[in-house]
Amino acid sequence: MSTETTRRMISVYNQNGSQPIRFLSGFFQSPPQNFHTSEDVEIDIVRGDEDIAVVIQDLTTGYRMNSEDIYTNKAFKPPIFKEAVALNSFDLLKRMPGQNPFASPDYRANVITRMFGAMQKVERKIRRSIEVQASQVMQTGIVTLTDSNGVALYTLDYKPKATHFPTAAVAWGLPAATIEADISSLAEVIRNDGLEDPDQLIMGVDTFEAFIKDTEIQKRYDNRRIDLGTIAPMQVRGNGGSYRGIVEIGHYRYDIWTYGGRYKDPQTGTKISYVDPGSCIVRSSSARLDATFGAIPNIGKEIGGARILPELPGRMTNVEGGMDLFTNAWISNDGEQLFGGIGARPLMMPTAIDTYGNITTGA
Repeated sequence: MSTETTRRMISVYNQNGSQPIRFLSGFFQSPPQNFHTSEDVEIDIVRGDEDIAVVIQDLTTGYRMNSEDIYTNKAFKPPIFKEAVALNSFDLLKRMPGQNPFASPDYRANVITRMFGAMQKVERKIRRSIEVQASQVMQTGIVTLTDSNGVALYTLDYKPKATHFPTAAVAWGLPAATIEADISSLAEVIRNDGLEDPDQLIMGVDTFEAFIKDTEIQKRYDNRRIDLGTIAPMQVRGNGGSYRGIVEIGHYRYDIWTYGGRYKDPQTGTKISYVDPGSCIVRSSSARLDATFGAIPNIGKEIGGARILPELPGRMTNVEGGMDLFTNAWISNDGEQLFGGIGARPLMMPTAIDTYGNITTGA
């Protein structure tokens, strides 16, 4: 019932949760050839080492034989994400957020608006799941995806070397901690196994606080004659990471990052950081990691069936943004309920698996 009171409708505020950020998954490249229509992803890996030529005694000595490069073949099955939303006919009579309450509703416009809004929400969920996958690859080398009851429905062990995932003998933050030695030790393992110079540290929040409070680390920044590092004011740079400065330890110069991104655990509802507070990821920023995306076939589309919502693209591919989504729409038998589905088959692959590692710092 209208009254004498006048009202002004201002623009709608939509709190859909923070926009998904892809600091970790952004390290994984996704060129066009990484988008595929196969069930599995397969890769040939050619391995070499830093051998040198061995001298011979004189020119009459025969050639030393070299073996051809040895390669291994690996195949992986991507996980599957399929989420749906439902829209009832009666919902079309309701006012959309921000709409004039006295305007007659445009049913088809409301359908499209509501479906696009719902699918954007689902896309955000899938993007966060991709970031979870990337975080597990970077911190453990094992991907485990669970349902809302905590049951593991998908597990993929990339079988990294155990030496790349050490635990600090003394927890960082304690007086006897050996932070420099812990970082240097893992860096040498990465250099010897992965043949790449590590140049990046990604720290959990507790690890970073322990790092800057360590007396031996502070000496590197307090020395007035030798510049071995700088702790800079926090700078948020692309994809959600916070740049914190540089440090030189041993042979290597590292950019230091922290990452505050988080997600809601489907089982407990608690917020979990993508980078564990007690983690220190050591990596080479030039090393290759791959994001691959598999197709989700639809028989109706393949045989040229009529599409319920032509305005809704059947596939949304973003090479630069690392995403490939497949949409679907169908109607209930009574025609009064519309369902929209969105799916993806993303796989985060540690192609150069020996070029990174993670220290469990105990901080």
